[in-house]
Amino acid sequence: MELLFKGGDASLLPLSTSMRHEDTSSSFRARQDRLRALMETHRLPLLLVTHLVNVRYLTGFTGSAGILLLGPREGWLWVDPRYTLQAGEQAVGVEVIEEKKGILPGAAKWLGKSGAREVAFEASNLTCEQFDRLREKVGGEIQFKPAGDLIEELRVVKDRGEIEAMRRAGKLTAVVFAEVLPHVRPGVEENELAAEIEFKMRTRGAEGAAFGTIVASGARGAFPHARPSSKALQQGELVIFDLGAIVDGYAADMTRTVYLGQPNRRVQSLYAAVVKAQEGAVREVQDTVTAGEIDSAARRILARYRLSRFFTHSTGHGVGLEVHERPRLGKGETTCLRSGSVVTIEPGVYMKGLGGIRIEDTVLVCPQGPEVLTPAPKDYWVIG
Repeated sequence: MELLFKGGDASLLPLSTSMRHEDTSSSFRARQDRLRALMETHRLPLLLVTHLVNVRYLTGFTGSAGILLLGPREGWLWVDPRYTLQAGEQAVGVEVIEEKKGILPGAAKWLGKSGAREVAFEASNLTCEQFDRLREKVGGEIQFKPAGDLIEELRVVKDRGEIEAMRRAGKLTAVVFAEVLPHVRPGVEENELAAEIEFKMRTRGAEGAAFGTIVASGARGAFPHARPSSKALQQGELVIFDLGAIVDGYAADMTRTVYLGQPNRRVQSLYAAVVKAQEGAVREVQDTVTAGEIDSAARRILARYRLSRFFTHSTGHGVGLEVHERPRLGKGETTCLRSGSVVTIEPGVYMKGLGGIRIEDTVLVCPQGPEVLTPAPKDYWVIG
């Protein structure tokens, strides 16, 4: 079997050590400044950030417990003793406060003594119980105001360091897929291939998989979010691979479909239709184009093949620190794409009994047009 990347692996990315993100302290400070500008526009004097992904985005802290309070000029990060040293090394632009009796009560106690009158918070990330506990601990006359999705909106447009990390994640994902293809043959279990993919991601320098790797063969491929099982691959089956690596916290997301054996005309036609739909939608990825227009482009092409009813999910989604971010590329979505945004383009068709075909790439929106960040070929799909 011929590999997808012959002799070119080393040129795609450095493979010897884990790769560091190019974000400098100035990048985190710039993000904080952009958020402060939004806070001023919305008249939010203080913002309590409890979503750990947003804490990382704003400060660089990667621990599993931390609460950030951002003010007009200053910031404070509460951590428990497990993370005091780590936060001291990682967190940019904030004062680190060690709290031994719970970080939420600690932040609440500090707020209660601060003299603040109004605090915005991430309503979508606090349970009712946590919010009630926060108000109880704060006491006094502080008013709490939902902040909406200010930080999520900032994260839609990636800076240079984020984009570089995602380029590396995309290239690593494509290389790993190429290395796993020689193992794809009848008799191999889906679980074995998924494990091999995730092992190779780690050994190639990734922090891990961005999500549970999907390997779905035969009829199981008709489930868009199938999980790998002990089922053995068989001759005459389609096999869907959905994989993505994390590099410096940033995810890639890629899907390829292969066929074991010689596909008949029907399968060849289905595959060609999905590739055309995917490539047609990628071409539409431009600054100011709406998310709904991208979705429509994919559906129009599948409709020409009378396959639109077999496309059962949206065309894509944003990617970054989380594998599913804004914007959503679905029917009727009016959000405009912006240069610096990163999205997936992933049309598919799913048929009971036959299985599924999905092709997906992670794509960067650039002023001059789309840049595909997951450079695995689509024309090498017949194995056998």
